[in-house]
Amino acid sequence: MAGRLRERLTRSDTLTDRPDFALVGVLRIPELQTSPARAIYRRVGIALAALALAVLIVYIDRAGYRDVQDNELSLLDCIYYATVSLSTTGYGDITPFTPSARLVNVLLITPLRIFFLIVLVGTTLSALTASSRQAFKIQRWRQHVRNHTVVIGYGTKGRTAIDAMLGDDVPPSEIVVVDTDHAVLDSAASKGLVTVHGSATKSDVLRLAGAQNASAIIVAANRDDTAVLVTLTAREIAPKAKIVAAIRESENTHLLRQSGADSVVVSSETAGRLLGIATKTPSVVEMMEDLLTPEAGFAIAERPVERDEIGGSPRHLADIVLGVVRDGRLIRVGSPEVDSIEENDRLLYIRRVAN
Repeated sequence: MAGRLRERLTRSDTLTDRPDFALVGVLRIPELQTSPARAIYRRVGIALAALALAVLIVYIDRAGYRDVQDNELSLLDCIYYATVSLSTTGYGDITPFTPSARLVNVLLITPLRIFFLIVLVGTTLSALTASSRQAFKIQRWRQHVRNHTVVIGYGTKGRTAIDAMLGDDVPPSEIVVVDTDHAVLDSAASKGLVTVHGSATKSDVLRLAGAQNASAIIVAANRDDTAVLVTLTAREIAPKAKIVAAIRESENTHLLRQSGADSVVVSSETAGRLLGIATKTPSVVEMMEDLLTPEAGFAIAERPVERDEIGGSPRHLADIVLGVVRDGRLIRVGSPEVDSIEENDRLLYIRRVAN
């Protein structure tokens, strides 16, 4: 078992070796959505701009053009020539030579040709340009992604964790979701999140999500054994990232710790405790939900100490302080170690959130 696991972790990556255009569909960078009518208006505007540029070029060099009557081209002639040239209609045996006929050709016939080209080729061109834009976004994203959060699994736990981060004003572009279900990834992409399709137990999928440069990794898998394997793989790739994992059974906590998780949340037992408390003191459960929901009411937050707070006691502050984070270690209020606040401490406190 251990040999197969090591082999799985050390075998050569495949996704990260692919060119950026080959990652379209696996890695998805969110982009702004526009209505079809607006997209068509934009294309028509670009076509008109190209036509105007062609008319200007022909008009400047009009001395080099002659019509079938060997006359110098007028502005209308230049517009006509540019129009039939850009629309690939061509010119030759049948050409309108009266001003009225050419005006009709410019105002009616050519727009119909452009509309036909949009209807016939527009879908293919749109797909190609969308793929090219996505490949360019992937290339740029992979070059610059740093200090983001990778969320493994977009089920109930993963989705709730992301909602909490978004409620704490974390930009959606700094969150990457990894899952094997296309449907849930579509839901995540609709929120502006970067998504990666694949199993997070594979190191190349995590590398594609930028786990090696992430500041935090949330493991919200549906199974405890999957969570252990994902945590082990993530710690191998990202030795400095903070890994938070959720499991169902508390007996697997030590496995998550040994695999490299910094924090372990036992979801089933936490829910069970709240259910038990609710039978006697439901208001406590309501307050706990309020503290865990950042949108309104109260929320648990962390902040650096202010200069005038150094040397004082955390129990004498205006904020309700629950603990002090010192050298990466949480010390609860009431401990003799935190009777005096030090310069580099961080305070874990309860803050009021506006509705």
